[in-house]
Amino acid sequence: MKPIHVGLLGIGTVGGGTFTVLSRNAAEITRRAGRPIQISVVADKNLELARQVTAGACKITDDAFAVVNDPEVDVVVELIGGYGVAKELVMQAIANGKHVVTANKALLAVHGNEIFAAAQQKGVMVAFEAAVAGGIPIIKALREGLAANRIEWAAGIINGTTNFILSEMRDKGLPFADVLKEAQRLGYAEADPTFDIEGVDAAHKATLIASIAFGIPVQFDKAYVEGITKLEAADIKYAEQLGYRIKLLGIAKRREDGVELRVHPTLVPSKRLIANVEGAMNAVLVKGDAVGSTLYYGKGAGAEPTASAVIADLVDVARTATADPDNRVPHLAFQPDQLHDLPILPISEAETAYYLRLRVEDKPGVLADVTRILADQGISIDAMLQREPEEGEAQTDIIILTHKCKEKCADAAIAKVEALAAVQGKVTKLRLEELQ
Repeated sequence: MKPIHVGLLGIGTVGGGTFTVLSRNAAEITRRAGRPIQISVVADKNLELARQVTAGACKITDDAFAVVNDPEVDVVVELIGGYGVAKELVMQAIANGKHVVTANKALLAVHGNEIFAAAQQKGVMVAFEAAVAGGIPIIKALREGLAANRIEWAAGIINGTTNFILSEMRDKGLPFADVLKEAQRLGYAEADPTFDIEGVDAAHKATLIASIAFGIPVQFDKAYVEGITKLEAADIKYAEQLGYRIKLLGIAKRREDGVELRVHPTLVPSKRLIANVEGAMNAVLVKGDAVGSTLYYGKGAGAEPTASAVIADLVDVARTATADPDNRVPHLAFQPDQLHDLPILPISEAETAYYLRLRVEDKPGVLADVTRILADQGISIDAMLQREPEEGEAQTDIIILTHKCKEKCADAAIAKVEALAAVQGKVTKLRLEELQ
């Protein structure tokens, strides 16, 4: 059967991995796809790198638009990244009737609705398994494997850089800044790590997970995003003493009145499998009404793990390219005319439990005042830890774990606690999820 001809945009880490795996496993991939999948042209500004990776096996160019306009190309694989020229290239490829495979979570989280609508109109596919959690097939699991379920929630460690940093902070008791430098030295963190450590990368991915899980349009601009830059080693230590570990989670939760879409450091019980995902690994926990909880674990980044997902999408395209577009798996799992307009709830309406750390004067009555304020806001205490002050110290830390309440109630209580004369400075607040 006629091969599928692929135009590859970007021959960096993932592009190089895609070329290598596709070449190495060509026979196996052909057996699965029913036809050969061949990279016929590569576009990259670094022509020398492209020559080294491809070793003359295909055409190379520094003009990406020449690839998306090439009539011989059936599928465009976009691995450039970003919101700018990548969007132009993807939209042009779609306009030319070409299928698109992309690892660009930022592009889809921000412009996905427009891109999917254009693809729907032209009868082409936009596949993006590699955009979320690298080599873990979480998109296919949500779109197809769990299609019988009403998804209740999903929670994921979907950024390897931050998970590596948090693992190192816990293991070595080091402050955030020191571990970040080490992560950069080892290549786990970029020279400019902002998107990772501020939670933006995880929020892009959580946005796509929420849309596929609940059948809603992508709405990255409404996600609550909080990174790990302000996290202190003391809180990681106290959480451990209380039986919890702190992970940066992307959380998508369905409620009757809307959807919670949030990324932030989260206390998770140490006995949960996801709490024991260490280093740069990723994991996504999904709760469906029929199947219960399912966990997906693996490498969330890297050349060949991400290439694995890119090529899986190429195999899907090869299998279904000639099928009636109406009979393909929809981009966001639900039929386009069946997407719901469930609102993304503001963080003030989120319902979760909380970890509160207070620095207080070591004197009678302080704890009674704090618990009374919490009770006035309808917040009950689940557990408490009071550190004995060291000799000569006049202050001590009190750690409180609350039961579930709305964020706005927790914030109101914290404001009143901070106003107490015996409370020093700001209260540290972290969210807690049992993930049962």
